[in-house]
Order: sequence, then structure tokens, then C-alpha cells
Amino acid sequence: MARKDVPPRWDRKMQQRLARGEAAALGEVYDRFASLVHSLAHRVLTEEQDADAVTREVFAHVWEHPETYDPQQGPLRSWIAAVTHRVAVQRLRDREELEQPRREELESEVRRASVAARADYIVHSMPAPLRAALDLAYFQRRDYRQTAADLGVTEDEARRRLRLGLQLLSTAHDAGTPPGYRGAV
Repeated sequence: MARKDVPPRWDRKMQQRLARGEAAALGEVYDRFASLVHSLAHRVLTEEQDADAVTREVFAHVWEHPETYDPQQGPLRSWIAAVTHRVAVQRLRDREELEQPRREELESEVRRASVAARADYIVHSMPAPLRAALDLAYFQRRDYRQTAADLGVTEDEARRRLRLGLQLLSTAHDAGTPPGYRGAV
């Protein structure tokens, strides 16, 4: 009867053959464990291409670093499964790190579009005299004196309209929707 602390003979022999650089040994290990490696990688990553890449990476590691397997620590199958899990999880973390900046960029674009939509709604729903004063000041680069002259109102009235219009526009940055806004129904 075999002792529990003695590694299986095949595992020891395979580790020795891999350490000597026998390509046939890698072929045997691949034939025996490729489906295990691929299925574990696919379970972690859910993408076929990623699972294929992890499978290649794991067997490259087995070929390049057979000395990292210690038969006394457990079966070759367990070691290969642990390497697969480590590589797949690292690939998943790398993917998420790459996606995070894009996610933040999209959220920023959505916020900017939302602010622009609220500002557009505010401008189109404000009274015509306020809108006219803002149009002159912003698009035609008029100061409050020129705006007053163009609108035929006093300078105080032009300043009041500009101030009120700008106060309304400043609410576009608020998280809530403008008062009275119903959106598309």
C-alpha cells in the first residue's frame, strides 16, 4: 500500500522530464490537462478567447518553470489548476482595470450631456425677455449697457434679466431635474 505523503509516480516523473526540457513531456501534460485548464479559465473569464489565452499562458508557465512544481505539495493536476486560477484571476483583474477608466469616461460624458440637456431645457423654458438678454450677452458678446440699448430697457433692467437668467442656468449643474420638467412621456 502506498504512503499518503509520497507523490504519485507519474507526477514525479513528469516533473523531472519537464525540468530536463523534454517537449514530449509537455505534450503529454497538455493532452492530459488542457481541458481542465481551459474549463477553469472559461469559468473565471466567461470569454472563449480569454480562456484560450490563459490556456496558452499556463502551459507556457509549465514549460518554462517546471521547477516551481513540488510533487511533495500535491498532485500535478492540483498545481496546474492553481496556476490556471492565478493566471485567470490576474487576467480578470487586468481587464477590469482597463475597463474602469472607460467606465469613468462614459459616466463623465453622461453627466456632461445631462447638464447640457438641463441647460437647454432651462433656456427654452425661461421667459423670452430673459432669453433675449442672455442671447445678446453670450452669443453677441454684448455687455449689460449694450444689451439694455439693444432691448430698449434700462441698464438696471438689463442687469436684472441677465442675473436672473444666469441664476436659472446655474441650476443646470444640480443633480435634480428642473422644476416642472416632465421629460418624454
